[in-house]
Amino acid sequence: MNLKTDVCIMGAGPGGVATALKLSYLGIPCILVDKATFPRDKICGDAISGKVTTLLNRLDPEIMQRFHAEPIQTDVWGVRFVAPNRKKLDIPFKAGYVRNEKMAPGYVSKRMEFDNFLIEEVKRRDNIQLLLETPIDAYERTDLGFRLHSKLKDVHIDCQLLIDASGAHSPFSRQYAGLEKDPKHHAAAVRAYYRNVSEIPTDNFIELHFIKNVTPGYFWIFALPNGEANVGIGMRSDIVKKRGVNLREELARIIAEDPAISPRFKNAELIGKFEGYGLPLGSKTRRISGDHFMLVGDAGHLIDPLTGEGIGNAFYSGIIAAEQAVLCLQEKNFSDIFLIAYDVRIQRVLGSEMKLSYKMQQIGGNPSLLNFVSNIIDGNRKILEYFSAMYTDFDLREKLVKPWFWIKMWLKKS
Repeated sequence: MNLKTDVCIMGAGPGGVATALKLSYLGIPCILVDKATFPRDKICGDAISGKVTTLLNRLDPEIMQRFHAEPIQTDVWGVRFVAPNRKKLDIPFKAGYVRNEKMAPGYVSKRMEFDNFLIEEVKRRDNIQLLLETPIDAYERTDLGFRLHSKLKDVHIDCQLLIDASGAHSPFSRQYAGLEKDPKHHAAAVRAYYRNVSEIPTDNFIELHFIKNVTPGYFWIFALPNGEANVGIGMRSDIVKKRGVNLREELARIIAEDPAISPRFKNAELIGKFEGYGLPLGSKTRRISGDHFMLVGDAGHLIDPLTGEGIGNAFYSGIIAAEQAVLCLQEKNFSDIFLIAYDVRIQRVLGSEMKLSYKMQQIGGNPSLLNFVSNIIDGNRKILEYFSAMYTDFDLREKLVKPWFWIKMWLKKS
């Protein structure tokens, strides 16, 4: 089967779906192709940030209404940071929030269910041709763009613009675009599902525990529906190698032995097994476009270096890629030079945020410093409100890496 399209998107995860949906709502047909069938599992922390809900709501409020109607998510209203000294800092995403608001600022949903929900949204759109169970085995440059081949399905796709959203292990990203793994800008993580973990925070605040042996990195507990939780651990890959850490063993040790955490797992039941995955971080500026192509989400190494959250940046980059695709079609220009505009916009919207996250990650590698900061914040309502505001105010976040800011806060508390 020979197919032809202006835009072909490889990968039907959140980044690829965001690209396809945005194109669809802009009236641009496309082909969306994925090797999997849905629902399918994707190893992940399962956290869905406010970026995703905001962008979906802008695209079509009815999508969010349908999402709310599905029993596949927990509402998340903030973050609980636990410092190495075990002090708990509960920081809501919005100061003075009211729990019965129509839309929560964040969610946790298993990727098997969330990604399938997104695929169902794609199926609603007549101008998206969805090809599932269609692995792309080869690709080649042509005079007009790219030709993709799926030997299994005997499918050949010609396109003017290729958008690669096929994830962290994308062959196209590595072999053609040249984005190699850099251990200093890459993280390793292990995830497990548990049932009946106790002491879940009020309003499902996601938990980030900065345990001394794990920094820079953290242990997490994210509440899911039906009494389940996503539990995991993540660290930067170069440090994992340097310290010789076995993340599976360390995750098991924390759950079994940590004095603050293990009691919460006394009656918990492991569902399935421990699963590992890699996270290409966005802390290093890379070129993620070229002649007739753009990279989206994990394929473009756009995961937040501090939190490890990738769904929000995948969505954002997908929306930006779709809007750039429209410009390419209007100008009939798919050149390397013209597509630099995509990189520039990604850096403006996401780049500064990820560089700041990288600085904060480095600060987080110092347990003593984390304890110092937690002591300053503890019990200080004004600073907690300040931290709540930082989620939507980048300028406020920039102050967090300035020593004078913390000295000033310490003097005020003293």
